[in-house]
Amino acid sequence: MIAENLKNLRKRIEQTCQKCGRRSEDVQLVAVSKTFPVEAIQEAVGAGHIDFGENYVQELQEKRQVLAMHPLHWHFIGHLQSNKAKYIAEYIHLIHSVDDISLGKEISKRAERFGRVQDVLVEVHTTDEATKYGVPPKKTIALLKELSQLQCLRVCGLMTMGPFSDDPNDSRQSFRQLVELKREIVSEGVENVHMQHLSMGMTHDFEVAIEEGSTIVRIGTAIFGRRVKNVN
Repeated sequence: MIAENLKNLRKRIEQTCQKCGRRSEDVQLVAVSKTFPVEAIQEAVGAGHIDFGENYVQELQEKRQVLAMHPLHWHFIGHLQSNKAKYIAEYIHLIHSVDDISLGKEISKRAERFGRVQDVLVEVHTTDEATKYGVPPKKTIALLKELSQLQCLRVCGLMTMGPFSDDPNDSRQSFRQLVELKREIVSEGVENVHMQHLSMGMTHDFEVAIEEGSTIVRIGTAIFGRRVKNVN
């Protein structure tokens, strides 16, 4: 089932890219495996997938240990507490959710101990929903300038979440705001900041995100099904 879901999802991504004149290889699919068992990830790996997104450090640690024989790319996509950065600093492929300088400093410090430069995205709060994390758009460039001074941290782009809604088009304004912010950052010419990625779009709105310029979509339900439990 998961292998078939991945096949169908890749086809939808390709069709959406064709419609808006983009190359499907320019859109990376991160399978959001949080709360799903290792067996589900193994099935996805068997279908050729290597990029997986997790929200909780302890759960990620446990899954990584079991799946250590596979050369996977682990993405941390949830809110990361500074005191937990040390647990993932040795191996995490991309952190999508940096939203303040203290977290950035801790990530850089921990990465340095492992002789790494950690790739991160800055999470931007583009809705009026208080439950979401992220730096306000107007404060993003200032944060980027601070992060750009950290020796072992490399900003590779931005991340956002659209509003909670059943209508995918309700996310379009959030995605357009992130694209416009990317243009401002490029125009500003912040040193040591690379606007390579826009991480936006989930199961319900990824096609809209691709239309607006997303380079990373984070999809769980359309691959693994509905979640049946919460992990804290």
